[in-house]
Amino acid sequence: MQVASPKRKQDISTLAEVSKIEAAAKLLKGIATHTPLSYSFSLSEKYGCDVYLKREDLQVVRSYKLRGAYNKMRSIPTDKSANGIVCASAGNHAQGVAYACNKLQIHGKIYMPSTTPKQKVRKVGQFGKDFVEVVLTGDTFDDAYKSALEDAHKNDKVFVHPFDDPKVIEGQGTVGLEILEDIGDKTIDYLFMPVGGGGLSSGVGSLFNQVSPSTKLIGLEPAGAPAMFESFKKDKVTTLDNIEKFVDGAAVQSVGYNTFDICREVLDNVTLVPEGKVCTTILELYNEEAIVAEPAGAL
Repeated sequence: MQVASPKRKQDISTLAEVSKIEAAAKLLKGIATHTPLSYSFSLSEKYGCDVYLKREDLQVVRSYKLRGAYNKMRSIPTDKSANGIVCASAGNHAQGVAYACNKLQIHGKIYMPSTTPKQKVRKVGQFGKDFVEVVLTGDTFDDAYKSALEDAHKNDKVFVHPFDDPKVIEGQGTVGLEILEDIGDKTIDYLFMPVGGGGLSSGVGSLFNQVSPSTKLIGLEPAGAPAMFESFKKDKVTTLDNIEKFVDGAAVQSVGYNTFDICREVLDNVTLVPEGKVCTTILELYNEEAIVAEPAGAL
């Protein structure tokens, strides 16, 4: 596995504020589930330490993405949301946006890659009901992203970004609040997070950087889609020409500019995980923990 160590000190104003993450948590009460922080006996024994799993697979839309999507959409003024919203997603963000559209009664047009698993497309329709329209286009998230942006600009609709938006980042940061609440007085030595566009690691990383600075924060990125890893190496947001799409929930050609700046400050390193390792982990989680995880969750 390859490792990049990007952490550097810069202006703390780039981080998501703790008070805003706490405000997002209040907005999400009754919308997002406070998911369990489960002690893993098998992993703790295997590695000789106490290992806990944050069970966002038990979230109402099966991932943390609802948190950021809903927090962002609640911040949109009524006169702006009346014309509808647009988003792009490989699946998880789309489900979060669809759920929020239904709850807030905002019409949304959701662009997804044509390679998106059918069950995710179906779930988007189930969560959004009559408030969402799904458009399948291109082979990657980035293809769908370009189409969604064109739609938003052409039709004067609000674009709900899957990761590179302060309100989305603050919403994802609520995962960290729950972890800290549930762990109690115990010290968290290491926190491992999957990295796609960087929204989760930016939100949770901002929180831990300010309230638990001794915790080492490790980003885990698919080896076949190392957008953050390469951006750290080159010290700028770097777009990849080609990516492996197996870990669809974390496979992007480019991370966000906001998330890059935050992750560059808060992450102690980014480790690349081979797709084969993700496959074996899916099986291990099922056999050892009775957890049915998608590739990004296994990451």
